[in-house]
Amino acid sequence: MIQQADFLQQVNKYSEQTVELCYHCHKCTSGCPVADEMQYGPDRILRMVQMGETAALLSSADIWVCASCETCGVRCPNEIDIALVMDALRQIAYQSRAAVGDANALKFHKSFLFLTKNLGRMHEATLMGIITLWTRNLMTDIGTILKMLVKGKAPLLPKPVRQREQIRRIFERTQHSDGDEG
Repeated sequence: MIQQADFLQQVNKYSEQTVELCYHCHKCTSGCPVADEMQYGPDRILRMVQMGETAALLSSADIWVCASCETCGVRCPNEIDIALVMDALRQIAYQSRAAVGDANALKFHKSFLFLTKNLGRMHEATLMGIITLWTRNLMTDIGTILKMLVKGKAPLLPKPVRQREQIRRIFERTQHSDGDEG
């Protein structure tokens, strides 16, 4: 288990933020569009980092539910970019192989990274197809997928970027420096 001070330092290092600056004004949580779907919410997550509640935090679905919309960071009077803190927590959870509160969220995360690494960008139709097959929820999103395709919101075939090799190298560098991509 990671010690409290080590965990805080690791989160600060990965996120390039100073979590200790949070004095829990709750502005981040009050503006969070997915706070109702979370057990803790952004404010309590920062508090849990400060208090070293590593196991509960890394196994929480909250860090995977975060939409990374950055509403919380914009509202923070101490300019803590909480979306970066959430990214750091996901990375630490992934690297430490923590039991994830929502296995489908981790599948989404892995699929998103796989597509970005190999195509150079996200492709919604492919992501939805992968997730649908991997989670075996074959009928859950079929209506949404069809609507997106019909309305042209997600092209049927992905269009890879020209600089795919550069993006792959970025992934390889992060994999070598941290021991695992995530």
